[in-house]
Amino acid sequence: MSKIKVENAPFVGRIGGGLFSQTGPGTLIQNTTDKLSLIDGGQGTLSVPANTFKVGDAFSAYMSGVLSSVNTNTLDIHIETTNGVVLVDSDPIVMRNATNKPWRLTLNFTIWAIGVAGVAEIITSGVFEYEENAASTFQAYPIRYVNSTTFDTTVLNTLDLLAEWNIASVNNSIQSYIFNLNQIYG
Repeated sequence: MSKIKVENAPFVGRIGGGLFSQTGPGTLIQNTTDKLSLIDGGQGTLSVPANTFKVGDAFSAYMSGVLSSVNTNTLDIHIETTNGVVLVDSDPIVMRNATNKPWRLTLNFTIWAIGVAGVAEIITSGVFEYEENAASTFQAYPIRYVNSTTFDTTVLNTLDLLAEWNIASVNNSIQSYIFNLNQIYG
């Protein structure tokens, strides 16, 4: 069997689509009910300058790491701009017992309209998944959120991914290890 050379394989995707890559573990969010960022340092940018978005611009985000949770406690995942504009609020996810289990978040964002708040529109959809202790079963929670009221493309937008537990416990923790943001169209 012959090996396929990468340089001869058909190109799928776009060169230079990478916007940000986390280069170390994110902050451990544990024993707190504060809404805190899952992102730590990395290469690239999480910012889009004012008046740069175009209708149809599309982005994908992938984040993964390790979490622990107490049965029936809740975790809320937020994707916001640093200006406080909500791009996703997962609503409280009722967690099952998990101890140092993998989790992942996959998201896609598309710009539907540009302009000031009330005119600009962005839709986000994706899935939050994690492995629970019982039989190593994966739980999946779909995410869909449309912001047509407070999103504004005429200002600097800097992305942040945050997590918030409803109960402070040393057994409730989440940390990211990988976060990649790519532009997939535009």
